[in-house]
Amino acid sequence: MKQTLFIALLLMAALAAKADHVRVRLYSANDIQAINISFDLGVYNLYGERTSGDERLIEDMVGEGRSVILKAEGDKIRVSVNSDEYGLYSSVRLEATDTACILCLNPEGCRQRTYEGNLEISMLPNKHLQLINDVEFETYIAGVVQSEIYGQQSDIFRIQAIISRTWALRNLRKHATEGYNFCDHVHCQAYLNRCIRPDIMIGAIESSGETLVDASGQLIEAPFHSNSGGQTANSEDVWRNALPYLRSVPDTFSFRMKQSDWTKTIPVHRWLSYFVKTHHINTNDAALRDTLLHFQQPSRRARILGVPLTRVRQDWQLKSTFFSVEYDQATHNVILHGHGYGHGVGLSQEGTIRMVALGYSYDSILAHYYTGALLHHDPSQNRNYVEHYAAQLSRIIEEDRNRQTQTLSKKDDWLGRLFRLRDREAREEVYIESEQDNEQDWQYEW
Repeated sequence: MKQTLFIALLLMAALAAKADHVRVRLYSANDIQAINISFDLGVYNLYGERTSGDERLIEDMVGEGRSVILKAEGDKIRVSVNSDEYGLYSSVRLEATDTACILCLNPEGCRQRTYEGNLEISMLPNKHLQLINDVEFETYIAGVVQSEIYGQQSDIFRIQAIISRTWALRNLRKHATEGYNFCDHVHCQAYLNRCIRPDIMIGAIESSGETLVDASGQLIEAPFHSNSGGQTANSEDVWRNALPYLRSVPDTFSFRMKQSDWTKTIPVHRWLSYFVKTHHINTNDAALRDTLLHFQQPSRRARILGVPLTRVRQDWQLKSTFFSVEYDQATHNVILHGHGYGHGVGLSQEGTIRMVALGYSYDSILAHYYTGALLHHDPSQNRNYVEHYAAQLSRIIEEDRNRQTQTLSKKDDWLGRLFRLRDREAREEVYIESEQDNEQDWQYEW
């Protein structure tokens, strides 16, 4: 009972957040034909389905030292474990036997990633593998935070967790017709690994039960972007609807950051030809031509000669719509002087990083970027437990600082240690860390 309670609390009371597990398609931007799956922590049961509804156990207790290799073959998946061949299946599932289980994924031609939770593999119509991670909701949120933002202070991660949780809860059915909740790409939210940093997890835990709502108590859309360039955008200037909490606001906090400014040089004949051919603008008209060659945005605008800047950004693959145009007669080029990175609506991540560094509170930062939105605290979330597990992780971080000569493998990282410590506490055993195995990260060579 004690261990079960610990696990539920460690994963931040997902039921209280109105979601339990979510299904996330992994490597959604890649065509996967083969994958090697190894195990960094815990053991899994391997199931396969030959015909619809006929799932059977292929092998149980698959863990460290074992390797599951799956290959697309026609409309089936060929399954092997180490050197043992198990034939063809229409779908395969790896089910974790405990909460503290970690998979290491090595798809052919892609970078290695690690995830917690279960993994389901099926065939797509294009004869490639589809990978779906069935994972605790809050574990997913922590992975998103790690994938979406950089920084050091826990409030940065707390803020990102709040807006990522808000977005996810509002969009739980985004890919429902495809059999999962979200993809792992920016079409939804980046989810490129499990959370491996305890400082990020502290911020995520501290945000437990927190979401953003509008004046009627409904979850808001909570878009974010890398850098506003000094001013955020109105939602209707980028998308269709004008939302009261997505208003353009001055954002000097985004100045002098990694993605604050950019330039792009384009031959003038290509720039003018684009507006002639694509948008039917008469560049022989001196006034129209002058606007295209000397366009200025001292503050954000939505259009240039009636053309949506979002379309210009897309067609020219620009970092943002917040740019001005300079014509260089000597080189016959136009130079776009741009600011920021992303659509510009909602929260600026680099502006957030600056505001946290300057001492602004996390709730005031959210209020700055989401005009009039309210921070909702789930009353069922026990803050004492939240603070307890944040303190546990803080202690582990401090221990690591005092052991900088020791290289920790994935098995011996903060999550594994925290689970093993608590597991032994539950069974009233003594945990001696020096006696635990230390394994090196393992990369499968295709």
